[in-house]
Amino acid sequence: MTLSRRTLLGATAALPLAGLARPALAAAPMQDGANAPFHRFKLGGFEVTTLLAGTRTVPDPHTIFGLNASDEDFAAVSQDAFIPTDKAQFFFTPTLVNTGSELVLFDTGLAPEGIGAALSAAGYSTDQVDKVVITHMHGDHIGGLAGDAGATFANAAYMTGTAEFDHWNGTDNEGFAAKVKPLADQFTFLDDGGSVASGITAMAAFGHTPGHMAYMLESDGQGLLVGADFANHYVWSLGHPDWEVKFDMDKSAAAATRRRLLDMLAADKLPFIGYHMPFPGFGFVETRDSGFRYVPASYQMMLG
Repeated sequence: MTLSRRTLLGATAALPLAGLARPALAAAPMQDGANAPFHRFKLGGFEVTTLLAGTRTVPDPHTIFGLNASDEDFAAVSQDAFIPTDKAQFFFTPTLVNTGSELVLFDTGLAPEGIGAALSAAGYSTDQVDKVVITHMHGDHIGGLAGDAGATFANAAYMTGTAEFDHWNGTDNEGFAAKVKPLADQFTFLDDGGSVASGITAMAAFGHTPGHMAYMLESDGQGLLVGADFANHYVWSLGHPDWEVKFDMDKSAAAATRRRLLDMLAADKLPFIGYHMPFPGFGFVETRDSGFRYVPASYQMMLG
């Protein structure tokens, strides 16, 4: 028996559309937007995890970034990057480095709850952290050091820059007094070139604060810069290093530091983690006209 194409089409058309007529048994609920709270990759013999300890929307970003840029220039740069001018999304991204012998945490977020939740999602507890390195003493970096229950990292040693600690120790800053001073006798102090652990070296990056530090990671021939707040936004700060940022305490020194580090990252094609870059917070830098462009990492770090 042979069936023509016309016969088959006719038979198909005659079939009841049972699947289409059946009502849905249940509607799937809408889910709120969310980010995975951690991202992990290998760097030589190190394992590096970025932790989303918090994120929030902030209005009127031109009152924070590009203080010396005109409204027209700020709007044009924003439009070119497909981002609005009336609000921005802030990210707070501590970095966890497993060297194989130590677990080293860079910065602690806004509060113990945020860093604790991110660490837990990544498979760690706060008690497992061996060293806590504070890049600088702004509240969104020291906030997770302690809370109502006391110190967050029960078994950790603490490290920070000498100049940074000395500056804040001479002020009446409430955050420093509450979070850092009670731990002061547990801190080791670092200068430019100081060692956190084998393969982790302090790098002076002053300007954002008087003793702000970045940290170079090197393992098995691979490198990465933990850049902290040397550039606070991937367009309005990194892209235009001479644009002034409200939170930079010495704006000219901060601009010089930005340009120096961005020149290095672009020339060496070195990846970096930025505390306020869009999560997961790491990528590359390329030169663009008189400034730079942020290139988010894709699969480079998956290739070994």
